[in-house]
Amino acid sequence: MSLDAPQLGEAVDASGLRIGIVVSRFNGEITEALLDGALNVLKEHGASDSDMHIVHVPGALEIGTITSRMAQSGQYDAVVCLGCVIRGGTAHFEHVCRGAMDAVSNVAQRGDIGVGNGVLTVDTIEQARDRVGGRHGHKGAEAALTAVEMARLLREVPINS
Repeated sequence: MSLDAPQLGEAVDASGLRIGIVVSRFNGEITEALLDGALNVLKEHGASDSDMHIVHVPGALEIGTITSRMAQSGQYDAVVCLGCVIRGGTAHFEHVCRGAMDAVSNVAQRGDIGVGNGVLTVDTIEQARDRVGGRHGHKGAEAALTAVEMARLLREVPINS
């Protein structure tokens, strides 16, 4: 990264972009806070309500399914993925985290749509709260800005050289 590179969100322009937002209903206190942060920052950076499409899914594992469908549709420039997985007393946490992250990463690696990953994987509810406007920033807002920045960058980088 060059020394004069902009910081996340500095020069991000969301105006005119069609943005899908996939948000898990599980751990709703956190995921709705992630959604609020994403919507607020997208609007601050020029996105209009009519260009944002929000889809709620049951849990983190389902985020990848809808993200993939949105990418395949060709109707979106960017997708913001929002969820929260909190460690429990079983190995289920590891399976859900890996499945959700792999699915989101697979869509991002396609290279045809900007993807912002705001799926929290934390040990406690307190850690999650710290990441929705607490001492660790706002991961919903960060994921939204990342998705928009990647959508813009993908427009600048040619497919064929």
